[in-house]
Amino acid sequence: QVQPVESGGGLVQAGGSLRLSCVASGSDFSINTMGWYRQAPRKQRELVARITSSGSTIYADSVKGRFTISRDNAKNTVYLQMNSLKPEDTAVYYCNAARGPIPIYWGRGTQVTVSS
Repeated sequence: QVQPVESGGGLVQAGGSLRLSCVASGSDFSINTMGWYRQAPRKQRELVARITSSGSTIYADSVKGRFTISRDNAKNTVYLQMNSLKPEDTAVYYCNAARGPIPIYWGRGTQVTVSS
C-alpha cells in the first residue's frame, strides 16, 4: 500500500503563491501516476493536475499557466507550485497515487485558503 501525506497548505492573499508537497510512503508497483485533486465546499472533488512516472503532465483548464506539478522520484515526493492564486482556488487539496487515470490511494488533504 501507499500512503500519501500532504503539506504546505495555508492562507494566502489573492495573487500570492503556495507550494504543496506530498510524500508517498510504502510501495505498490502498480502505481505509476501521482495527482493533486481539490474539493471546495459544496462542490465535487476535481482533478487539478496529474504527473506520470515519465513526467507527462495533465492540468485542469482552470489552473493552466498558474500551477505546475513536478515530482522527485528519489524522494517519493510530488509538488504542486501554485502561483497567481485566486479566491476560487480555495479548497482542500488532496494528493493521490494512481494507476494511470484511476486514483487508488488518497491523502487526508491540506487546506488552501485564498483571501480576496
